Amino acid sequence: MSTKILPESDVRPDLSHGDGDHERFAHYVKKAKITESAVTGTPVVALCGKVWVPNRDPKKYPVCPECKEIYESMKSGGDGEGDK
Repeated sequence: MSTKILPESDVRPDLSHGDGDHERFAHYVKKAKITESAVTGTPVVALCGKVWVPNRDPKKYPVCPECKEIYESMKSGGDGEGDK
């Protein structure tokens, strides 16, 4: 049995927050990416950074607070100042 060390460029960063909360939320992802994932089985990336292959009904879970905050800041221009 041999062990191969992957080059640094092949190492994936750990995008989880380590607390397991990401599994309890529905996340914001572009609709086209959800469709693509359903067809190809490729993982998607949520606004908060969670990477996974969707396989459950998001309506059964509360929205990820981090995704929601990012999404709302995008709608208001992303400067954190809101409408003035």
